[in-house]
Amino acid sequence: LSMTVSSLIQQHRALCSQLGHVKLKLLYKASIHGFTGAAFHQQCDFQGPTVSVGYNATGHIFGGYTSKPFNQSGQYVPDDRAFLFTFKGEALLKYQVINSNQAVKMIANSGPYFGESLVLVNGSQAVVYSNPGNHYNFPPAEMHGNNLQLTDCEVYQVEGEFSLEKPWRSIVWESEKRNELMNSIKTYKPINSSVPQARILLVGPVGAGKSSFFNSINSVFRGHVTSQAIAGCAGTSLTTQFRTYTVKAGREGKPLPIILCDTMGLEESTGAGLDVDDIGNILKGHIPDCYQFNPSAALHPEAHGYRSSPGLKDRIHCVVFIIDACKVSIMPTKLEEKLAAVHRRANFIGVPQLVLLTKVDEACPVVAEDLTNVYKSRYIREMAQEASTRLGVPLSCVVPVKNYCEELELDQKCDILLFSAVIQMLRFADNYFDDINDRSSSKKDIDVV
Repeated sequence: LSMTVSSLIQQHRALCSQLGHVKLKLLYKASIHGFTGAAFHQQCDFQGPTVSVGYNATGHIFGGYTSKPFNQSGQYVPDDRAFLFTFKGEALLKYQVINSNQAVKMIANSGPYFGESLVLVNGSQAVVYSNPGNHYNFPPAEMHGNNLQLTDCEVYQVEGEFSLEKPWRSIVWESEKRNELMNSIKTYKPINSSVPQARILLVGPVGAGKSSFFNSINSVFRGHVTSQAIAGCAGTSLTTQFRTYTVKAGREGKPLPIILCDTMGLEESTGAGLDVDDIGNILKGHIPDCYQFNPSAALHPEAHGYRSSPGLKDRIHCVVFIIDACKVSIMPTKLEEKLAAVHRRANFIGVPQLVLLTKVDEACPVVAEDLTNVYKSRYIREMAQEASTRLGVPLSCVVPVKNYCEELELDQKCDILLFSAVIQMLRFADNYFDDINDRSSSKKDIDVV
């Protein structure tokens, strides 16, 4: 479906040279799909970087570029690479974003919405909203000749933008590698002999894929897609208890040396979802399996089942934040604050942390096409960097994965990403045990002195 911009080849070339070595693939044409926000979003949401072009009866061709994918969150999305443009003959005139924190607004009832400066298909009408100044500055007469009636609007996916020349991480996708990773997990033993299994705590917002991650790991070791933990896409947490899940190597196999601990989702509002104070109790091993969470109050030491003297085997040995790659850039402030509070608590106790970036195939079209593109995707790398910044962990601690959700059969590429994530968790758990051993040997040295 690659097309020229309304057959105006020179303008098309000027846009492509401005963006680098790229191709433009038509996603939305208002005269065909309809001059509505709904039609625009249906065609263009989560399609990566785009160029939006408006046409009017006075012959002006104008629009904007954003490197961020469209969605319908109602929020501003930052983008320091965004710009508006118009054509003067065959020459491209460019107006760079001024307020990059509010470069694009994700409005359901409109077409492409660049800050508060330029909106195409505004309010689901064949009109332009134009207000240069705070977000982008441009002379209206030069931009669109003050003619705000659209004859058409087109949105193009910028194809070359997706892929990096070199992968940002190297990974082997062969079946031998899959088997090698699987065996490494099966034969893993915690370096501390008092601990039979590494306990991994999964934390994240509602719907990010915590329970789905457990189901996916379980599926891979069972040899078929299965669903033991309740997973879904409800607005409030489907997990209401503290659950610990042991994965078996096959249906009748031995338990693996890893326990995945599933919590309630961290919801945006106060008094809903997992209480951050409960996190401290979970990390220290005080909370028993099947403990029923109370979002408005943390567990008290007098409560039934409270483990007052937990051993090292009861504690959490690695915290894993599960974050939806589609929602990293639109993470609500309240949620970010809750995640930061968990991060601080884990740091204070000395528990290592990893970030799993889920739904990478939904976030980036080239990854949806082929999962092996995950480390070639410019967008996934940007989202990994953003998750690293927002959660305060190094980029090396951010691992992209794809959970099994709709599939009926296992996929080797999917398995390799999932296994790689589990291997990282086990390495981090070993770091924790090393740290505990170092501290106890230091204490012994002090006692001897």
